[in-house]
Amino acid sequence: MAELMVVNLFGPVVGLVVLWLLPTMNLRTLPFGIRVPAAHADAPVIAAQLRTYRRWILGAGLVVVAATVALTYLLPLPVAQGVALLAIVAMWLPAFLRARREIGAAKEREGWYDGLRQGVVADTSLRTEPVRFPWLWAVPAVLLTAVTAVLGIVRYPDLPPTLVTHWDLDGTPDRTMATTVGTAFAVVFVQVLMTALLVGLMWASIRFRPDLDAAAPKVSARQYRGFLVATAKAVLVLAALVDVSMLVISWQMWGGGARLPAGVVVLPVLVGTAVVIGSALRTGQSGSRLPADGEPGAGTAEENTGVVQRDDDRYWPVASFYVNRADPAMFVPKRLGVGWTVNIGNPKGIALLAAILLAPIVLTVVLR
Repeated sequence: MAELMVVNLFGPVVGLVVLWLLPTMNLRTLPFGIRVPAAHADAPVIAAQLRTYRRWILGAGLVVVAATVALTYLLPLPVAQGVALLAIVAMWLPAFLRARREIGAAKEREGWYDGLRQGVVADTSLRTEPVRFPWLWAVPAVLLTAVTAVLGIVRYPDLPPTLVTHWDLDGTPDRTMATTVGTAFAVVFVQVLMTALLVGLMWASIRFRPDLDAAAPKVSARQYRGFLVATAKAVLVLAALVDVSMLVISWQMWGGGARLPAGVVVLPVLVGTAVVIGSALRTGQSGSRLPADGEPGAGTAEENTGVVQRDDDRYWPVASFYVNRADPAMFVPKRLGVGWTVNIGNPKGIALLAAILLAPIVLTVVLR
């Protein structure tokens, strides 16, 4: 039961940690996804909403964790995990929307943008002199995927007519499937797809449009370059560690050894997730937490164009979704957390998002 408890608590606990830290990752001028001028980034209403949000996440999160423990004894594993994750979203959303609503209302009521020159900036050197992709950091993930595939090819002729695909808590097989190329290499196919997707997205991210600070374009451009490299390295480490877990799962299916505790399989994923979260906290969104000119805080005070970043809240109806038909960009920096999101106002962006969402379903159907 302790092993099942670890598996069930993994998702909820990681989710709560990320939600607690989410405001820290965001730009100071994007509290809870609301664009504000730098002069109002420390407004009392923002600090008050942050305190309220975190108290709610802590209190309600403890309730969700306690409920997850209870569900472990009452429901099957997939059902318990699904209920716990839905509970976290249901617990988080009201707190987030309340903070967003209160900050947005204060911004409009007090006229935070009144009399300010608004604008946007671009750094063409990101195209002419792009950031060098850290290919060496992708080697472990690619090698682990190749090793898993080669081991599968070597083992396949000697596999039994049926494969064990699941074990109960005491290690007794409780689910088997007929041995076919699809069933024997199912995890390998997922591994290849996941590795290619993560490496490909990180490589493409070098060409995504940045969200630079109109008040300090040179500093924010340097920070953004550092952010690209750090984020790519962290995600590639995650990809390699997930590949380790998939290698272990595949080897167990092929009968290469005794079943390992679920915690051993989950541990690499947990470490990789911690690496990504740690990188996000260090860099902040678009590199906003990175030192400028090599020293913390340097540069931002000296560079001031007199222009503030354009108030573009109308293109972010619920902060997580960007909708702008006039913008040709398919990917733009997120307003929540670190990374990028799809412009669902762009038909190409919609098609790409649909492909990403449908890929796991199509792969499952094909394998069956």
